[in-house]
Amino acid sequence: MSDDMNADVVCVASWNADLISQVARPIARGETLMANSFSISPGGKGSNAAVAAARQGARVALIARIGEDDFGRMGMTLWHGESIDTRHVEQVAGERSGVAQILVYEDGDNSIAVYPGAGTGLGARHALAAAPVLAGCRVVMASCEVPAEATLEAFRLARQAGALTLLNPAPARPLADELLALVDVLTPNESELYLLAGAGHDGSADDAALQLLSRGARAVLVTLGAAGCRLYQPGQLPVTLAGRTMPVRDTIGAGDTFTGALAAALARGEPLPAAMRWANAAAALSVTRHGAIDGIPRQAEVAALLG
Repeated sequence: MSDDMNADVVCVASWNADLISQVARPIARGETLMANSFSISPGGKGSNAAVAAARQGARVALIARIGEDDFGRMGMTLWHGESIDTRHVEQVAGERSGVAQILVYEDGDNSIAVYPGAGTGLGARHALAAAPVLAGCRVVMASCEVPAEATLEAFRLARQAGALTLLNPAPARPLADELLALVDVLTPNESELYLLAGAGHDGSADDAALQLLSRGARAVLVTLGAAGCRLYQPGQLPVTLAGRTMPVRDTIGAGDTFTGALAAALARGEPLPAAMRWANAAAALSVTRHGAIDGIPRQAEVAALLG
């Protein structure tokens, strides 16, 4: 992306290398289990979502902090290959890039341990340094894999410029009302929804979502895996979209694909229910292939699935 080009989507991004082992089942404490295969591939919720948005036709820019190491170079190679603007990616000597250790089970499910590495140093100053690109974009997205102060500053700047803000609250952690009030679209899965809502709801997804709307989020879009997704907006009935039956290879990156495709559709000017339909289809396609990046579909593939 050249210096004079604006981004449609800016991602406050986490980056890590995924170290993936395929095992038959979850491992018990103290147990050793032989793996069937091992691979190293690009990962990080922010990076994955940025690639998904780029493959859906958006011009994407990153705000990120990575190590000046082999894994960091892997990230830069990936982003340049996807035509993603990396001018606001800080590379730091002497710090490790993030790593995710992933166990994938025979049924396609997974468990993940993430070490964020240099990403823990991402802060408000990085968002301020990227103020011009934030002022010119249409959507700013982030996840809970990056420090909240970086997201808060980026969302403040985005709101001032009239851009939409999109937060994928994973891994789930309590969100300050100050941040929720800056979120246009919150995309939790069901377990994240309940954790974020806390104790003050009646145990239903509907009530938990309404709780988050009452605290300032402008829309809550709950991803339900194979069951699809449901959109909640103040004063409107929930909109439910059924899932698609697909042959599952693995579910790594499906949520990130959903987020990135949603951001790209919103940046194109699609209304939220239509953008949700696009994201739902992209996520469905992503589970039919192995790995986060290889699973992310291109715009033409999603268009073909939607017919």
